[in-house]
Amino acid sequence: MRPSHALIPSLLATLVLALQAHAQAPAPADKLVFGSNWYAQAEHGGFYQALAEGTYKKHGLNVTIKMGGPQINVLQLLLAGQYDVAMGDDLQTYKAVEQGLPLVTVATTFQQSPTVLVSHPGPKTLGDLKGKTLYIGQASETTYWPWLKTKYGFTDAQKKPYTFSVQPFLVDKNSAVQGYLASEPYTIETQGGFKPTVFLLGTYGYPPYAQTIVATKSGLDAKKDAIRRFVEASAEGWKSYLKNPAPGNALILKDNPQMTKALLDYGVKALRDARLVDGGDARTQGLLTMTDARWKKTYEFMVREKLLSPKVDYRSAFTTDIVDQVHVLP
Repeated sequence: MRPSHALIPSLLATLVLALQAHAQAPAPADKLVFGSNWYAQAEHGGFYQALAEGTYKKHGLNVTIKMGGPQINVLQLLLAGQYDVAMGDDLQTYKAVEQGLPLVTVATTFQQSPTVLVSHPGPKTLGDLKGKTLYIGQASETTYWPWLKTKYGFTDAQKKPYTFSVQPFLVDKNSAVQGYLASEPYTIETQGGFKPTVFLLGTYGYPPYAQTIVATKSGLDAKKDAIRRFVEASAEGWKSYLKNPAPGNALILKDNPQMTKALLDYGVKALRDARLVDGGDARTQGLLTMTDARWKKTYEFMVREKLLSPKVDYRSAFTTDIVDQVHVLP
C-alpha cells in the first residue's frame, strides 16, 4: 500500500529533524594518553588542572594522565605505543635520536631546568661553590656536571655521591647538594631548620628546557591536530594553575596520596617565584613555547662536552610547528 500524500510532509519533517540531530551531535572526543615522568606533584600541576577544569574536554579530548615513577621508563612506553605523548627532556631526546629512535619534542613545560645546587648560607653565586664538597648524583655525568666543570672550573675531586638523602649535607657545613627546585630545598628547610641558599642552574646559563612534551614521529603524523589541541589545553591549564592551583592539586593528591598539601604549596610558590613556566620566551610567545635558537644552544653544549655526536642534526629532536600555533600568554 502506498502512503497517502497527507503523510509525505510528516515523513519529510521527521527526516529533516533526524538529520539535524545527527549534525548537531558532538563528535567523539579524541583519546590521548599522557605519561608523566614521576609521581604527581606541583611540577605537573597545569596538566592536572586542565583535567580537573574540563579544559581538555572543551578542546575535544579525552585525556588520561598515567603517573610515572622510579621503575617506569616513560620514553620506552611511548615508543611501545602505550602513551601518545610523554614528559621528556632535551638531553634524553637528543640521545634517543642519536640512537635512531623516532622521537620528537613538540613543547616544553619549563623555560629552564629546575635543577639546583643547594648550599648552607654564605655563598652568593654559583661560582662560590668551587672547592666545596658537592653531593652529586651519577646521572649528572651526562647532564649538568660537564657544564659546571667547563664554566666554573669545578673538579671531580670535590664531588661525593648523592644518595638522595640530605643528611650528609646537613652535617657538612662546607658543602652543597644537588636537587630540584621544589624538592630538596623544602626537605632541607623542614629537616635542617634553616633556609638554604638555592642556585637555579638555568639562571646561570644551563641551556636545556625541562619537562618537555614528546611524541613519536609516527604518532605526531597520525594525531597532529589532537596533539596541538592537547598542547593548547595544557597551556590554558598552566595559566589557570598558577593563578589558583586548588582544582589541580585536588587531583594530584588523589593520584599521589604520599604528596602533602604543604609540599604542593611550596612547589607552586617555587614555580611562581622562579617563573619556570611563564618566564623566558613564554612571556611574549605563550606558555609551553620553544625556539629553534634555544635548542641549538643545548645541541652545541652537548656536542662541546662530547655528550652527543656532531653528526646529529640539531633540528632532528624537536619541531616548533605545534607551539607556533599556540599562543596562550601568561
